[in-house]
Amino acid sequence: MARLRPIGHDDRLSVVDHLDELRTRLFVSVGVVFVAFCGCFALNHSLIRLLNRSLPAPPKTGLGDQSRQDAYLNRFLRLMAVGARELERGLAATRHLAPAAAQGAANIAYAAAHAAHYVHGLGQTQTLPITIGTGETFTTTLVVAGYFAVLISMPFLLYQLYAFLLPALRPNERKVALPAMLAAPVLFAAGVVFSFYEVLPPAIHFLQGYNNKQFQVLVQASSLYKFEILIMAGIGLTFQIPLLLLALQKIGVITASTLTLHWRYAIVIIAIIAAALPGVDPVSMTFETFPLILLYLASILLLRFVERQGRKSLIADVAAGTPPDPPAAS
Repeated sequence: MARLRPIGHDDRLSVVDHLDELRTRLFVSVGVVFVAFCGCFALNHSLIRLLNRSLPAPPKTGLGDQSRQDAYLNRFLRLMAVGARELERGLAATRHLAPAAAQGAANIAYAAAHAAHYVHGLGQTQTLPITIGTGETFTTTLVVAGYFAVLISMPFLLYQLYAFLLPALRPNERKVALPAMLAAPVLFAAGVVFSFYEVLPPAIHFLQGYNNKQFQVLVQASSLYKFEILIMAGIGLTFQIPLLLLALQKIGVITASTLTLHWRYAIVIIAIIAAALPGVDPVSMTFETFPLILLYLASILLLRFVERQGRKSLIADVAAGTPPDPPAAS
């Protein structure tokens, strides 16, 4: 396997050399993903707890934490026992039947109210997802570690992709490509963080709470974790839109004026992209659409800045008598 080395724009490489470089970068990328997987598997408890945070918080039942719930249950059992004894005494002594039975019935009713409140709280508070089948806890843990390994390695993978394509650019294009290559991992990480804190909690809360009175709502671990990871990865990749538009501008396909003129079509395309991402509920789509629109507006400003800098550079080259850069070699 060849050693990775910087490749200049003027270097002439054969097809075999390009394939050798691609193979080397693929091996390095697979190695990084494997190391990330080992680290994620070792920290699987923390990662699973992190994913479980997106589940809706237990509703306020007035029972407090688990210790208080256990205290209420014990009190319910004691009241039921007292009520049963009082009813038994009332039946043994007929003349005390009415007051004893009334007191016992009151205690049982009071205990039943507490029991209903307690059971209602248990039925509505699922703090952990469920697994079905033997071995699913192990396989789900492996899947979570794999998802997080790819997610954590994605900035490095994007860097490797840009580094492989960078030698094809002319020197003046590298001035834009190098900041873009550095910005790609940052944008991806920003998309992941944004989706984790701003998209997942309201989306899962809406999906789990919608019409939940008509269903026994139980969340399966594998589907929950897959949904969360795909949402974070999808939004992280859509945060690369400014770099994609910048690349299209550099090859002459679009300009800042093109984006401004066709903004209506862009909104439709953004809505389609948001609908294609995981999560078809209106809450997820709304939280996915707004940042994409903001990124589109930021891309217009970025392209205007690049075009302005390009005009200044062209004027400076003409004033200095420097010939323009030759076209890129095919």
